[in-house]
Order: sequence, then C-alpha cells, then structure tokens
Amino acid sequence: MADARGNRIVVADLTKSFPQPGRGRADRQVLGGLSFTAEPGEFVSLIGPSGCGKSTLFNMLAGLESPDSGSIRFGTSDGGPVAAHCAYMPQKDLLFPWRTVLDNTILGLQVHGLAKPEARRRALELFPVFGLSGFEDARPFQLSGGMRQRAALLRTVVQERELLLLDEPFGALDSLTRTEMQSWLQNVWQRYRWMVLMITHDIREAVYLSDRVIVLSARPATVRHEVRVDLPRPREVSMITAPEFVALEQELLDVLN
Repeated sequence: MADARGNRIVVADLTKSFPQPGRGRADRQVLGGLSFTAEPGEFVSLIGPSGCGKSTLFNMLAGLESPDSGSIRFGTSDGGPVAAHCAYMPQKDLLFPWRTVLDNTILGLQVHGLAKPEARRRALELFPVFGLSGFEDARPFQLSGGMRQRAALLRTVVQERELLLLDEPFGALDSLTRTEMQSWLQNVWQRYRWMVLMITHDIREAVYLSDRVIVLSARPATVRHEVRVDLPRPREVSMITAPEFVALEQELLDVLN
C-alpha cells in the first residue's frame, strides 16, 4: 500500500443560505455550521437525507460556491484557494461524445494549461491501471457504463490533486456493475492512497469503501453522527455478511431513520 502523504482538510462551521423565489420569502439555509476533518490518505463517505447540502459542500470545496461563514483549510493554509487542492468527479461522467476516451481524460490538464502531448503522456500511464488499455481511441458510446466511470475517474485523478471529491460515482450503474466498480475503486485507492470524500446514498457502499462515515442531518446540515470503519483491508465482497459489517450498517440505519 502506498504511503499517505499530504495535508489534512479542516472544514469549520460552514453556513450557507440561498434566496427563495417569491417576494418576502426568507432565505433557505442549507448548511448550519458544518464541521469535520479528513486526514491524508483517508477515505471518508458522507451520507444524509436528500437535499441536506452534500452537493453544496462539494461545490464549496471545488471553489464553485462560497460559504456565508466558516472556513475550509488544507494543512496550515490560511484560507488560500481550496480548489487548488481538489479534483471533482460529478455524478454523471460528462464525457464529450466527439472526443476520444484519451482526449476526454486530459480535459482537466488542458484546462490548467498543460500542453496536449504532455497531458496525453500522463493520462496514458494510467490507462492500464484503470482497465482502459486498448480503448484510447474509442468514443464514449463504445464503452460500458463501468468503463465510462473509470474514464471519468482517470480524468479526475490524473490532475494529481490532494483531495478527490466523488459525488455518487456509481449511482447510475446497475447492481452487478456497481459491485464490480466498488471493488475496483478500493483496489486502486489502496495503491495510490488519495484523500477521498465521497457522497453516497448507499450505506453498504459507504461501509465497504470507507475508513469513516459521516452522517449529515436534514437541512440545514450539521454532522449528526460519525462511524469509524475498523474493518481489515483489502475488503472482499463476502465481508458484507460478516457480523461486524452488518452491525455498522445497522448503526447507520438507526441514525438515519
């Protein structure tokens, strides 16, 4: 397993409200003083009711939204741009149909000014690891759903950021493909040990992949509960029936219900 290096992230007392349409209507508060930390190399899942502010949090981490109050820090940084440390993979793969798989995976690097030949060289190094060798010149429509998600994740990690933000990365996949992708992600994560924050509505997925699971309250979101997953790695799919695994699932279900 690779060594975990980098900075911890500290999310402190984030609040956020959005105006509601209609004269005289009060703003809708989405985040209500949200605080948590994540350590280098840690895999943390965020679960909670729909609409509680998980995606708003990710937008703040990615630099797409600003909090009304509170702060996000990496290591000892004093409020520098958070987005400089993050790579964001949204729910949909968002692969451009007119570009090859290879040229889709280099989009983030090109946006940040890297020359196309060097961007391609970096991405090509990861194609064997991501199970995409031989599909460099394919178009997205020629890939299965799981392969499209692998390409989208490659596009994310090739940017070499300290923190990966995964917003329900397997939510659109069928059950068998989803299970396969969960096992694959675990294996690749253990090889590279990125710091990962993942939004999911699947409690079993959260327990299977994570070091910690953070449960958010209904809107306005705060941290309602936190569970440390002290199960050995690598985790086999058969582990989901183990008493320790089932107990963690039940603990999270009890909090959410």
